[in-house]
Amino acid sequence: MTTSASRRTTLIALAGLLATGSVLAQKKYDPGASDTSIRIGNLVAYSGPVSAYGTIGKSAGAYFAKVNAEGGINGRKIEYLSLDDAYTPSKTVEQARKLVEQEEVLALFLPVGTAHNQAIQR
Repeated sequence: MTTSASRRTTLIALAGLLATGSVLAQKKYDPGASDTSIRIGNLVAYSGPVSAYGTIGKSAGAYFAKVNAEGGINGRKIEYLSLDDAYTPSKTVEQARKLVEQEEVLALFLPVGTAHNQAIQR
């Protein structure tokens, strides 16, 4: 290979690496996550036969407020959305759908109840 051919090959390879690097450097997040926040959803019975479990959702909210007050997670604030499912599996499905499809949370955190978790598994 001549010197000019070698330089051309090197330049083409370098251009390819630079193009690949810019693609890899682009940040891509799932719905509910950004450079500044993370949206977390929660389903718990604030009403209904086991409304005492509502303290679980309130406690989680207090903890996330503490995390935010201390700077968040790697500088990202937690947006905690907690909805009442009245400890009814059909209501759990409805509220989970709202959190995922409308509120676009990144994850569901601490949903309470076996039947309720089975109902939203799909």
